[in-house]
Amino acid sequence: MGINSFPLLMILISYILGFLGILFYKNNISRAISTITSIILVILSGFLLKYTISNGEFIYNAGHYTAPWGIELLIGNTEAVFAFLFSIIFFIVNWYSFDSLKKEIEYKRIKIYYFLTNILIGSLLGVIFTNDIFNSYVFIEIGTLASCGIIVIKNKRDNFLATLKYLVLSSLGSGLFLMGIAFLFSITGNLNMSAIHREVMNNHNTYTQVILVSTALFTIGLGIKSALFPVHTWLPDGHSSAPTTSSALLSGLVIKAFFYLYVKIIYRTLGVELLEVQYIFKVLLVLGSLGMIMGSILAITQSELKRTIAYSTIAQMGYVFFGMGLGNKIGLVFAYYHIIAHALAKSILFLSAGAIVNENGNKYINRVNGIGKRLPIELFAFTLASLSMVGIPMLPGFVSKWNLASEAAKTNSYFLVAIVLISGLLNAFYYFPIVVRAFFMDSEKEKSDTKPLFNINRALPIILLSIGLVYVGINSEKIINIFLSGF
Repeated sequence: MGINSFPLLMILISYILGFLGILFYKNNISRAISTITSIILVILSGFLLKYTISNGEFIYNAGHYTAPWGIELLIGNTEAVFAFLFSIIFFIVNWYSFDSLKKEIEYKRIKIYYFLTNILIGSLLGVIFTNDIFNSYVFIEIGTLASCGIIVIKNKRDNFLATLKYLVLSSLGSGLFLMGIAFLFSITGNLNMSAIHREVMNNHNTYTQVILVSTALFTIGLGIKSALFPVHTWLPDGHSSAPTTSSALLSGLVIKAFFYLYVKIIYRTLGVELLEVQYIFKVLLVLGSLGMIMGSILAITQSELKRTIAYSTIAQMGYVFFGMGLGNKIGLVFAYYHIIAHALAKSILFLSAGAIVNENGNKYINRVNGIGKRLPIELFAFTLASLSMVGIPMLPGFVSKWNLASEAAKTNSYFLVAIVLISGLLNAFYYFPIVVRAFFMDSEKEKSDTKPLFNINRALPIILLSIGLVYVGINSEKIINIFLSGF
């Protein structure tokens, strides 16, 4: 078994070990199996990334038949980078869960949680790797059900309502995506993305309306799933009410995988050469810009800590769609880089916020006064991630925002440049007050309750994420070149 088989192996390991873990009565065994899964994924994805950087893109046929009849996985630098990123974050979030789950969900549900997260990461890897458009739909549906499960598992009224809202809107997105597949299949007779592209390029003059309609369906359907403004409405409730580790996975990984699937649909399946597709870039540029501004404004108005961070995700996904909306590969590369920056920073923010809420016993921002003295590691990490989100130099958030603004300037649209700069300023308006309250305002608790608290299963995962965030900022040129070499 060679490295070429690693993508399929990663998906199968996630599913098989996930089902194995739920068979055991004790939560510790399920937790250990999930941890083993995450470690295996990190190792395999690390080898996969090294292999693609050295040898380039490759195709793996998951069966005895080649495309277009067989199932095909296509892995290049971008797929390998995202698989490694997802595996690292999954491992760290899984580690953090050792302590947090005991405080947030019922004991009997913990092993179910680990089962669902294993299924979720396997589905996300499937979305990233697959070159078959219908299989991507299957992975989407499995991932959606797992995502609903890790929200509702908290077993509170807010979680039921948030899950119902997410399920309804996500089902709408999945339905529109499936309709788009049906339109493309009707004119190409293929489900393999590369084969569809060849057929579309040969017959696009005959089926311009069908291609335009399918492109719109894919945009709306996957836009819902990846929190594109204004079809983001499920996200604030889902991300803010979920358990801490669920929030980190949903914001850090899930919506990123669906965005990348959308990129594969536009670039690999349809092709940006088509005029029908080029119309979409203007739409993405407008909606991305609106998301950057409106997401930040909505975040400023929130009183709950996790809800503020959730709305911030909408703003940050606005940057990602903005980069794609620029309509060139350089803009898309910086969108990819922002995905990495945001995945790391948002995982830090949600994990730190979870520690604050659990220790403080209160979810509101106006009650975080002085918490930095009790949770110095968590709050320093929160501050670091906030600085990245605002766009402070040396951190990855600055690199992506600076380069997106530079690319926008090349279009001679200084209005777009202003939007990027204003959005970064708005980020400061809702992150910095939290930091100031945490470090510089007096706590309402007694002085005896202000001594520093240290929990190794909570602090070390956050420290590792913080180191990763700084590393990505310092080595931005190297990472960006990996993406560029993949085109």
